[in-house]
Amino acid sequence: MMNQDQTGTMRKIHIFDTTLRDGEQAPGATLTPEQKIVIAKQLAKLGVDVIEPGFPISSPGDFAAVQQIAREVAGVEICGFARAMKEDIDAAVRAIQDAERKRLHLFISSSSIHLDFQLRKSREQVIGIARQMVAYAKQFVDRIEFSPMDATRTGDEFLFEMIEAVIEEGATIINIPDTVGYALPEEYGAMFTRVMKNVRGGQQVQYSAHCHNDLGLAVANSLAAIQAGVSQVEVTVNGVGERAGNCSMEELVMALETRKAAIGAETSIRPEHIFDTSQLVSRAMSFPIAFNKPIVGRNAFQHEAGIHQDGLLKNRSTYEIMDPERLGIPRSMIILGKHSGRHAIKHRVSQFGVELNEEQMESFYAAFKSLADRQKVVHDHQLLELVGHTVNQVLEPYTLVSVQLITGNAGHRVASCTIRNEATGEEAVYVGTGNGPVEAVVAGIKQGLPFEAEFADLELYSLSAGEEASGEAIVTIRAYGKTYRGIAENRDILMAAAHAYMAACNQAAREWVKASKGGSVEPLEVEITIP
Repeated sequence: MMNQDQTGTMRKIHIFDTTLRDGEQAPGATLTPEQKIVIAKQLAKLGVDVIEPGFPISSPGDFAAVQQIAREVAGVEICGFARAMKEDIDAAVRAIQDAERKRLHLFISSSSIHLDFQLRKSREQVIGIARQMVAYAKQFVDRIEFSPMDATRTGDEFLFEMIEAVIEEGATIINIPDTVGYALPEEYGAMFTRVMKNVRGGQQVQYSAHCHNDLGLAVANSLAAIQAGVSQVEVTVNGVGERAGNCSMEELVMALETRKAAIGAETSIRPEHIFDTSQLVSRAMSFPIAFNKPIVGRNAFQHEAGIHQDGLLKNRSTYEIMDPERLGIPRSMIILGKHSGRHAIKHRVSQFGVELNEEQMESFYAAFKSLADRQKVVHDHQLLELVGHTVNQVLEPYTLVSVQLITGNAGHRVASCTIRNEATGEEAVYVGTGNGPVEAVVAGIKQGLPFEAEFADLELYSLSAGEEASGEAIVTIRAYGKTYRGIAENRDILMAAAHAYMAACNQAAREWVKASKGGSVEPLEVEITIP
C-alpha cells in the first residue's frame, strides 16, 4: 500500500469528472446543452479538478455545449474528448479553445479482441495511428491524455509498447481504463505498478484510472490504482455510465475522506455539495437513485432497528461512519417500524413538541406496535394521529380533506381542494388551474395556506405491480428559507403527490408556529400514507 509521500503530507488525487461524457452515454441519459452547462457549473462548485463535458465530434449540440462550458466555467480544467482521428481532434480543439485551462483526451483500442473484431487493424497499424495522432494533438495543447481502450484485456507486452510510443510523442497523462469492468482490484493495481516500473519514460507522466462497474468493482479498482500510485481517477456522479456505469464520484471521494489516514490521499471535493450535485444529475437524466445507494441513497443514513436507533441517539458515531449533514443530506436517520424501540419513538414524539407522561406513553406505545405490525413503516402523519388520540388534540395545522380534479387531453386542468384549518376548525374550498394535474392541485392548496410554499421537486415511485398497485410521491418544498420534504403513498398517484405536498407544507407550518411562539424546531421529514 502506498500511503503518504516522503514529506509526510497527503497525496492529492485529482478528480476527473466524465458525467457529461461517459455518464451521458448510458441509455436514456441524454442531456440538453442547457442541462450540461448547469451541471458543469455545479461540478466546478463541487470542486472537481477536470471536467470532460462531452464528445465534440458526436453532434452539433454536444460541440456547442462543450464550447460554452469552456467559455463560462472557470477554475477547472476542461478536457476535449477525441478518437485518435484528425477530425475528432480538430473538433475538440475548437470546442475547448476558449477554456482557462485545457487538455485533450485521445483514445484507441488496444486489446486483441477490439483490434480483430472492431478496428480490424494490426498492432503495428494501431501503434502508428496512436503516435501520429498524439503528435498531431500536441501542436494544439501541452496536456495530452491518452487511453489504450480495453487495457485490462490487452496484455503487458503490447500495452507497454503503446504507452511508450505515446509518451515519446508527448502524452503527459496515461489513463489505463478497465473499459469492460473486468479486472479485480489486485490485478488492476498491479498493472499500474508494472507499467510504472517497465515503461520507458513511465516515471515522467501522470497516471489516471478509469473503471467501469460491470462486476461492482469500479470503486475498489480505483482505490487499488490509487494505492499503486495513480494521481487521477475518472468518475461520474451517481456512478452513471455505459452498462452498469462508472466509478461513483461520491463513493470514491467519501472512501478517501473516511479512510484518509489509512490510504494517505485526499481530494479537493467539497463534501457539502455532494448531495445537491447527486440530486441535480438524477433529475436531469431522469435516473432515480437506488434506495440503498451508498452515500446518496435514501436509506444510506436511515435506521429502523431499535438497537441502532438507541445507539444513534446516544452518539451518532455508534452506527454512522460519516456525518450526512456534512454532505448536504437532510437529517432523517430514524425510521419508525416494528423494530423500533421506546427510546427512538419517544424522541420522535418530542420533536413534535409533545411530551407524554408514563401512562400516556404506555397507551401510545401499544397502539404504535399494533400499527407497526400491519405495515412496513409508521409514517409521521400516523404517528401524529396516534399522539393526537393519546393527548386528545389535533397536531397537524392543516388537513387536505378532499380533492376534485377535472382533467383531459386539452386545455387547463382544474382542481378543487377542500382544506381544514385545524386551529379554527373551518373548512374552505380553493380552486387552482394548471397545464398539468399536479400543477393544478398545488395551485389550489397554495391558496389555503398563509405562507408561500414553493414546489421545488417531485419524485414518483411504483411500490407494487398489478391493478391494485400503489405509488409513492416525495415532494420537496421551500418555505421560510428552508427545505422540507413530504412523502405519501396512494393508489392514485396524483393524490399521493397532493398529500405529499400538504405534508411538507404542514412541516413548514409547524416550524413557523413554534418559531412565532419564541421557539424553534429542526425540519423533519413528514411521511404519510393515505388509505
